[in-house]
Amino acid sequence: MGFFVRAFTSSARPFRLKPVKRVVVIGAGAGGMMAAGRAAELGAEVTLLEKMERPGKKVLISGKTRCNVTNTRELDDFIAMYGPNGRFLYPAFHRFFRDDLLAFLRRYGVETKTERGGRVFPASDDAHDVVRALASYLAEYGVRLITESKVTDILVNRGRVTGVQAAAATYPAEAVVLATGGVSYPGTGSTGDGYRLAADLGHTVVKLRPALVPLVVHEIERAKSMQGVSLRNVRLTAYQCPADEIDPGLPVSDWGRGIAGKRPPSPVIESRRGEVMLTHFGLGGPVTLLMSLAIVDALENGPVSVAIDLKPALTHDQLRQRLQRDFDSYGKRGYRHLLKGLLPQKMIDPFVAMTAIPPDKPGHQLNAEERERLLHLLKSLRFNIKSPLPLSAAIVTAGGVSLKEIDPRTMASKLVEGLYFCGEVMDIDADSGGYNLQAAFSTGWVAGEEAAREAMGT
Repeated sequence: MGFFVRAFTSSARPFRLKPVKRVVVIGAGAGGMMAAGRAAELGAEVTLLEKMERPGKKVLISGKTRCNVTNTRELDDFIAMYGPNGRFLYPAFHRFFRDDLLAFLRRYGVETKTERGGRVFPASDDAHDVVRALASYLAEYGVRLITESKVTDILVNRGRVTGVQAAAATYPAEAVVLATGGVSYPGTGSTGDGYRLAADLGHTVVKLRPALVPLVVHEIERAKSMQGVSLRNVRLTAYQCPADEIDPGLPVSDWGRGIAGKRPPSPVIESRRGEVMLTHFGLGGPVTLLMSLAIVDALENGPVSVAIDLKPALTHDQLRQRLQRDFDSYGKRGYRHLLKGLLPQKMIDPFVAMTAIPPDKPGHQLNAEERERLLHLLKSLRFNIKSPLPLSAAIVTAGGVSLKEIDPRTMASKLVEGLYFCGEVMDIDADSGGYNLQAAFSTGWVAGEEAAREAMGT
């Protein structure tokens, strides 16, 4: 809110100074830069504090440096990608959504293109173009950007924000936007500062967990023996049980966050088709990342295992018939040689070891039990999950400031007047595909707009 100062000229006539209208935004990522620009566009005097040497460092590495800014899904399907917390975003998306974002980027010279899965990228495939657009927005409206400035405290008096304390200076403010991101990719400046700042002011921070993160398995030597293999069009299914308790006859279908349909029976956690990468520590690749948060949360409840169906297009009976046909047709060839038609080269020796079938045994000599052993391994290559990689290796941080304490219409704190939130510091995250950046841009737009109104008393 503004304040008035009474002074007197020689004629003793009073005059009124312009009300103070200062906004400080903490964190110059996607949400913070959008919030700062929007607040300044509406007339606030905006200072944007960034502890790194330049803004937008995490934006620059997003989408493998190509910056997947949003997605073409319709609104309800878009919201579903955030899970139960997605409903929180409806008000923000109604005020600033995909078309608004794309128009904003075009305004600053960034054309876009749409790729598989509705993913939207800059036409140049260069994340620098997005950061330059945001920087132009800040410059156009006179945002004061101060880099290498780490905020240590948000100052509050009688339940209202009064400013921000950084290591080297104090910045008075009528409104503050907290846009510090999560704790993934700490080299970009996302080291969890915002969670401490929010907690110091009485906010609840929902437990932080890694999302979109590779998984470590107990069978480390098995994974190492196949490391580097990329398995395309396989099915990965996660179970709330040890690997040796998986029921091979349990029907599974696509299920997970953002997937409509009937949920598979317990103990299935999630099941998706796509690409899985075998690594020296366990599992990576797109499907693994998409399922990782559900698996991380399930680990809190007991053992978790996964099974890879290497031949998801074939039922057990169909695969059984194919194996019989191949072994009959090429029966004089050794078992190891026959596996070349079924597996990537680097998986052949591990499969020979796991099935315990002599590598030179002719195919026509394999008995029914040995063929079944191979069949079940092809349909259910199993690993027990030990843990995810650490938060620092995750693409996104799950958890954060509780949404129960944030007004979804304004991004305002329900506990501290003049405090606003945007982006990953809040307890909201999504699958990959442009959803997390869209949430940052949308909540940043709303937070900046509302902070400006607060600061200017409108």
